[in-house]
Amino acid sequence: MLLPSELPSLPVVADLADPTLTSALHHLIDHKTKPLGALGRLEALALQLGQILGTEQPRLEVPQMVVFAGDHGLAAKGVSAYPSDVTWQMVENFLAGGAAVSVLARQHGLALTVVDCGVARDLTPRQAVAGQPQLLARKVAAGTQDASIGPAMTPAQCAQAVAHGMEVVRSLPGNVLLLGEMGIGNTSVASLLLARLCGVPLEACTGAGTGLDAAGIARKRQVLEQALQANAGAVEPLEALAALGGFEVATMVGAVLQAASERRVMVVDGFITSAAVLVASRLEPLVLQRCVFAHNSGEPGHALMLAQLRAQPLLDLGLRLGEGSGAALAWPLLVSACAILREMASFATAGVATKA
Repeated sequence: MLLPSELPSLPVVADLADPTLTSALHHLIDHKTKPLGALGRLEALALQLGQILGTEQPRLEVPQMVVFAGDHGLAAKGVSAYPSDVTWQMVENFLAGGAAVSVLARQHGLALTVVDCGVARDLTPRQAVAGQPQLLARKVAAGTQDASIGPAMTPAQCAQAVAHGMEVVRSLPGNVLLLGEMGIGNTSVASLLLARLCGVPLEACTGAGTGLDAAGIARKRQVLEQALQANAGAVEPLEALAALGGFEVATMVGAVLQAASERRVMVVDGFITSAAVLVASRLEPLVLQRCVFAHNSGEPGHALMLAQLRAQPLLDLGLRLGEGSGAALAWPLLVSACAILREMASFATAGVATKA
């Protein structure tokens, strides 16, 4: 159990409900030079962005793509098609500019930060130089323990990771946070949290992850069932996070809570980042007002998690890469939604006749 002395002081998240602003945004969107509702989901997105940023003229400023990385003791049980070394190797790939998220962040002008939350290798912190990504050292430990035999983290480690996430967001400029992650074995964590916190059957929310075959998926489900049994008493959100989660997921939970308190727009990537949002929303439901869900991934548990969060993703491309790649791909839609609000003419200003 997490003792009060071990909990970080969680930020206050205010309700964004503002009937006056919402009415003004609806009026603005409905009177643009188009048939009513003709821009479909883009109109709902524009409304949400205006509500989050508290204005009829929203601007997305200095967007931050943050990739949270950590290793998992559970990976030793063969729950992934790749070895744990891939975690630190991919971190280096992010920083060298060769990963998908690196390319997409560069394409769209997103500042890229990688956070070492618990990678099982010593990594050297580095500052962003000439547009290159930065690496922040917020390592709690060199990977979590094996959740199939006991808690993945101590309560103090979980609290430390949450506090790290809050601090990272406070240190970054802008009003947008795009969430990404890296950690061999972390689809297992997402499946475990979905099963424990939402009561979804484990077999329904466990997929191939990095590319397991049918036998590998069966082995993964067996290991995850052992993890649920070994941590049967961890049912509250933070207790479940400590028992089943990863350092990168716990750090993201803190980041989500802090970003919500600062009224930042959050672009949520795939299954693992959604798991962090799930935990954060069980601690503070109002965080969901600030979340734009980028896509529905090819990992079977993600659609189930989105349903639990009552979230409608922007894209459905069969992605299952993670890293924040889906969030980066969805990013131009947010830019367009804001531009429509700010720049598209109304029937009155354009002198265009309305429907008879």
